[in-house]
Amino acid sequence: MLTPLDGTVSLLLGTAAVLASFHTLIGVDHSIPFIVLGRARGWSLRRTLGVTGACGLAHVASSVLIGSLGVLLGVTLDRLSWLESARGQVAAGLMIGFGLAYAAWAFWRRLRGHTHTHLHAHADGTVHTHPHDHHGEHLHPHDIGRGVTPWALFLIFAFGPCEPLIPLMMVPAVERSWLVLAAVIGVFGFVTLGTMLAAVTLGYLGLTHARLGRFERRIDLLAGLTIAASGAAVLFLRI
Repeated sequence: MLTPLDGTVSLLLGTAAVLASFHTLIGVDHSIPFIVLGRARGWSLRRTLGVTGACGLAHVASSVLIGSLGVLLGVTLDRLSWLESARGQVAAGLMIGFGLAYAAWAFWRRLRGHTHTHLHAHADGTVHTHPHDHHGEHLHPHDIGRGVTPWALFLIFAFGPCEPLIPLMMVPAVERSWLVLAAVIGVFGFVTLGTMLAAVTLGYLGLTHARLGRFERRIDLLAGLTIAASGAAVLFLRI
């Protein structure tokens, strides 16, 4: 049985931390959707990080649940790995679909309105643009379907797997070292969430201060296409 003082445990926890960070950084879907939606929807940094954190928790928790059920039911690692891979493909497909749907909505709204944009800064630090059509009213993009976008992302990430986590869980599970198993899950989850929040913070701040020029008017359309591209990168490039 593994013990917390065992050198193998230190190696296992270090591996969990490295894999969690690497998995999150190369997985463009772990950060880019939140960065571009934060800019397009006019979210504050606090709101953007809140959505990111909730999605990250769901992302890790779903794999922990499946891994734990696999341990209890005696499911082999090969079968669990196949399930995680299948979940990953479905989640990437959902990300592509969500991005294209968002881009289609933005394109339809632009065709309907023929608007131009203004830059607004709120007291809480939120900076956003909104279209103006000289017909007596303003249309704020972040007021349209306000709760739909975060929930769509949450469901996609809840379905998406943390592929490296389950093999790491199996090592202490085979030895019935439940304390070590909890430590592996904790380290992997903490590093994954921390890396997501750090990457999104840097990207958000960079994009918030970027001057997009004429592309500012098409920020929603660009956000949708960027999200779809990140899903495609995961699906076809396996990153």
